[in-house]
Amino acid sequence: MTLMANEKTELAKNDTDNKVPGHVAIIMDGNGRWAKQRGLPRAEGHRQGTENLRRIIRASVEFGVEILTIYAFSTENWNRPRREVNLLMQILEMVIDRELAELNEEGVQIRHIGELDGIAGRLQKKVIEACETTKNNNRLILNVAFNYGGRDEIVHAVQHIMNKGIPAEDITEDLISQHLYTGGLPDPDLIIRTSGEYRLSNFLIWQGAYSEHYYTDVYWPDFGKECLRDALDEFASRRRRFGKTDEQIDAEND
Repeated sequence: MTLMANEKTELAKNDTDNKVPGHVAIIMDGNGRWAKQRGLPRAEGHRQGTENLRRIIRASVEFGVEILTIYAFSTENWNRPRREVNLLMQILEMVIDRELAELNEEGVQIRHIGELDGIAGRLQKKVIEACETTKNNNRLILNVAFNYGGRDEIVHAVQHIMNKGIPAEDITEDLISQHLYTGGLPDPDLIIRTSGEYRLSNFLIWQGAYSEHYYTDVYWPDFGKECLRDALDEFASRRRRFGKTDEQIDAEND
């Protein structure tokens, strides 16, 4: 069951640290509507969304989040107007050029999840360079889902397993998880979506099977540090059962 942000239970701010999700994933939605609401071009919404990402990365580190996964560009986004697609590609390239040195200095490890095929060669090289430059950092893992689709990810995982000649009877959930783009990382504890939409939109559909969800009407450019804290407070107030009864959970915690 999911809860809207305005339905969250009240929780003391200093309680967040007691139950911080190790892995937070965010569907950064609402840039275009943010711009339209202000009479600005969509391009400005995307630029402001990029500026906000810097704030959320820093806030995530401050709050003790260990892995942050962001949905930057989906496989479905190729259906948008060519001009907007080109703009999104330019913004990613600009972000790498402008932010890579500082993110590396701050200990952020950048990982790309998705396919590089179809992306311009120059941008591919910059994505690979960013991942290679920061691969030994361990303060925060930043997964950038760019040219990513959850169903496509599962198809690729199954294809890789089949190409290895692994017998059908040896295929397990763990084996499939290992062959996903996020192989080796824990599944997200919390998935956040901004802008008032109530769906995953093909984002981490395997990994998010037991994730808590948090939806807010706030558009992404306005989803700042305090909004993230509200989401973490809401997460801290929930009891994750994973199929167990309350009595079983209480017994384990005794």
